Amino acid sequence: MTAAGQHPRRLDDGEMATWLPVIRFVQLLPQVLDRTLKEEVGLNHARYAILVTLAGQGEGTVTMTELARIAGLSRSRLSHALDSLEERGWVERTSCSSDKRTLSATLTAEGREMLRTAAPVHVEQVRELVLDPLTAEERAQLEAILSKLLPGVTAAL
Repeated sequence: MTAAGQHPRRLDDGEMATWLPVIRFVQLLPQVLDRTLKEEVGLNHARYAILVTLAGQGEGTVTMTELARIAGLSRSRLSHALDSLEERGWVERTSCSSDKRTLSATLTAEGREMLRTAAPVHVEQVRELVLDPLTAEERAQLEAILSKLLPGVTAAL
């Protein structure tokens, strides 16, 4: 309720026409990516995102806090996913040498190999579902729009 006791402003028809496809897309895309990765390589999308994030760090390690932030996962969801990845030999967790309470994760050689297997499946689907239907100009517009919106969403986490 607003100060005047009225309901917050509702979305008008034009705003709703913009908003509904956004909701549908952000709900469906992860499900489709997840299903395909599971079917093709036995890896869900959240775990794939963790492997990609770790691979992007080169040979370095990433703290759990930083990994959760980059991958967009809660600490508990990240911990559960890392348990699974560690059991498969794809990730190794270690304590920080200066602070034993701080855990870090590193991608193993086996994890890099899994990523080499999964990446083509993921890339093909990203191109098919997101990039190929758009012109180069539309891709640039999408990048600009999302770059403008992401900071607000990230800050709200």
